Amino acid sequence: MDNDFLKYLTLNSVFIITEILIVFTMLHMLYQRRSPTSMISWLLLMIILPYFSLLLYFLIGVRKRPVRKKKSSLHVKSTSESSGKINSIDGIIRANGITGASEHNSFEFISESVNAYNILINEIKNAKKSISFSTYILKQDKVTKTIINALIEKESSGVHVRLLVDSLGSYKLYFFQGPLRKLRKAGCEVHFFMPLLRLPYQNSINLRNHRKIYLFDETTLLTGGMNLSNKYMGPAKKQDQCEDILFKTQGDAAYQYAQIFEADWAYASDSPLRQAARPLQKVCGDAYIQVVPSGPDIKGDALYEALISAIHSAKERIWIVTPYFLPDETLMHALKIAKHNGVDIKLITPKQSDHLVADLGRSSYMRELQEEGINLVLYKGKMLHAKAILFDRDAVMIGSVNIDNRSLLLNYEVVSFAYSKAIIYGIEKWMQGFITKADTQMQEASRLRRIAENFMRIIAPQL
Repeated sequence: MDNDFLKYLTLNSVFIITEILIVFTMLHMLYQRRSPTSMISWLLLMIILPYFSLLLYFLIGVRKRPVRKKKSSLHVKSTSESSGKINSIDGIIRANGITGASEHNSFEFISESVNAYNILINEIKNAKKSISFSTYILKQDKVTKTIINALIEKESSGVHVRLLVDSLGSYKLYFFQGPLRKLRKAGCEVHFFMPLLRLPYQNSINLRNHRKIYLFDETTLLTGGMNLSNKYMGPAKKQDQCEDILFKTQGDAAYQYAQIFEADWAYASDSPLRQAARPLQKVCGDAYIQVVPSGPDIKGDALYEALISAIHSAKERIWIVTPYFLPDETLMHALKIAKHNGVDIKLITPKQSDHLVADLGRSSYMRELQEEGINLVLYKGKMLHAKAILFDRDAVMIGSVNIDNRSLLLNYEVVSFAYSKAIIYGIEKWMQGFITKADTQMQEASRLRRIAENFMRIIAPQL
């Protein structure tokens, strides 16, 4: 009898504690002014999986949280900001305190994995003063072995090499850092962004550095969606390589990316913020580029606002290339309204991505778009990892951002909006290459699959 009473008392205590924690979590969400959709999503999870979801919320559910070691707000400066507002996208971004588009940038679009690898290796070899890399994924393979050896050789010749790697994106390398010993021994500086072994309130596992910045002598930049791995680039084209993109630029845009790198580096290395070197002269280029960082170090949500505004302002077309499509309600409604206004909307995405959970999560949204008459372009290759959006014939966005809550509202990200006609036309031709070879209809879902897809909408805001 005593044992039964003790069990009852224990279970009752656990239930009461759980209820108190759920109420506390609800109050915390209200304090943070979370959206109703986000709050409902979390509360449903807490009803279905109360203990797991409570732990998950305080690990990954808190956005722009104050931490013991706080990252300073990022203020990117320009040397050649255009005098007037170029279009509504530029205007929205400026209104959020981010510098306007700069002119006289060079621009080279890179959409082929072998070309990307060769350009990266060539820039490493040609660097004279410094090499600064920031990447989400750095895997140990033949390609990265060659890259690491090239970096060691440059450090030995007097070129200062810095490597910033996200600890979650490269978790295997984070826990087994043997491949980095040669780099460090040669004098290269290597740091991981937000180490995983700190307590949650010293750090946040949820806020990752997803930016890709490959900078040479602070004057030449490679950036886009490619990580450092043979999955993304290499000396020979392989069947299992992703379709992805980079672009190469010199000019004020490279200077702005250098500032972003320096801010991230100072935070991760716990060192004083170093000022990026200003360009000594104007680059002979005609590309108008606007650099837009996003994440916890940016006040507000300039990128998200710019995307929503651009969708509502579009008159002719919106072509979206993204590997993961998990939009929020506002973005979905904006796309539907644009479609009803006669805008040509195309979602170019893998027929099957490299994550089953992401596939289940995005399928319900994709079916909804298909029912609205929006064109799906389903890439049939191994994996499409590129991220780009065309808005009419006025702007194209390229960078590290996926169309999901994590990229748009949580991670440290960076994109560039390009406003030059030649760049827009070139990326349009690249997108058309997918359109002509793709499937356009999703397979019918079984009842069980449809239930699973719709259930995933509950947790989609957290993916």
